[in-house]
Amino acid sequence: MVRGAGRGGRGMPGRGGMGRPPFNRPRVLMLRPPFDLILAEPAFPRCKPAPDDSALTQALLKRHAELCPTPAEQSAVLSLVTKLQTVLDNLVVAPGDFAACQLEEVRQVGSYKKGTMMAGKNVADIVVIMKTLPTKEAVEGLSNKVNEELNKLMRAEGAGSVSCGCHERGFTVTSSGAASAAVRVLVTTLHQNLRKLEPEVHLDYKVISSHLAAIRHSRWFEENAHHSSIKVLIRLLRDMCARHSGLEPLTPWMIDLLAHHCIMNNPARQALPINVAFRRALSLVAGGLFLPGCAGLPDPCEAAHARAHTALDLAAQDAAAATAQTLLRVVARGGHRYVLGLQAFEGGKDISTEITVWDGVVVSPLAPAYQETPEPMDTDDKDDEGVQDGVAA
Repeated sequence: MVRGAGRGGRGMPGRGGMGRPPFNRPRVLMLRPPFDLILAEPAFPRCKPAPDDSALTQALLKRHAELCPTPAEQSAVLSLVTKLQTVLDNLVVAPGDFAACQLEEVRQVGSYKKGTMMAGKNVADIVVIMKTLPTKEAVEGLSNKVNEELNKLMRAEGAGSVSCGCHERGFTVTSSGAASAAVRVLVTTLHQNLRKLEPEVHLDYKVISSHLAAIRHSRWFEENAHHSSIKVLIRLLRDMCARHSGLEPLTPWMIDLLAHHCIMNNPARQALPINVAFRRALSLVAGGLFLPGCAGLPDPCEAAHARAHTALDLAAQDAAAATAQTLLRVVARGGHRYVLGLQAFEGGKDISTEITVWDGVVVSPLAPAYQETPEPMDTDDKDDEGVQDGVAA
């Protein structure tokens, strides 16, 4: 037997011998990043001084001051979180006669923990990790126990009362008073219990997993995104996303990663000024950072090669890029006050969805590039000219 004859030797139909291309070679998906002038700046040196951008900087700082919660709001949330944390910690260490469930750990997560809380949104988040399986009865029992113990503590301090309401993620504790506040208690379980969950009996698997992910997000943020400029940019981006429908699908975690990337990811490894980072964020999203085929932003809390923007569907990815392009053109024409929400456009126009004019320059919103294709109809009927289902063959 000739050596190699059975494994694709010369001229043999094996695994692609000499002179034959290999068959069924898997395609390699090449993810490409959008053009980023900050990272490419060494290749494009300036030929004239940078323009004065102090007007944008002042507008950003002014808007951020409006978005920060007042001292009264912060105090109300802090008081409720501290009391609730005390009650839950006692149930972890000494549950006593409480037998509805067993608690493993209590962790603060979300915008309150990260220091990015917004004005008018006095809501904090706490994740409770159960040792036992998170049945709906267990969540209700925990809610009743927390309500009972917390009201005892509130009455002892003369601080009013609280109420608890259950929902699909756990329950919410709401305080009454001049400055009301709320804490969402998000229920999850140990990682090894995830395979034991039953849809009819326990909380939803995706909800439980998202609460575990929230703990990872808060831990990563605390270790890597403690710079104050990152928190400023996060508030500005969240406010902008809430006011423009095309950016609404962006999740808080995607905004956190985008703000961290725009502030810290640069050749000097130093925090960029807030005006530069804001323009960079709009430019990256407009350039396709969250579009299919783009490298996007790697998720540091998930498995290797996971991208944060894959949580969006194709229509949302297209809308985010188109909206960012429109807003970036408005900022380039000096309309940053309208983009930031400091000033309303005449006639109540939405600058991201309606045609506007800036010093004689017309800015038209882009039409959607993504069109959902209808599912093909199963039919065997063909006419004489080879036309099937109304589409020429």
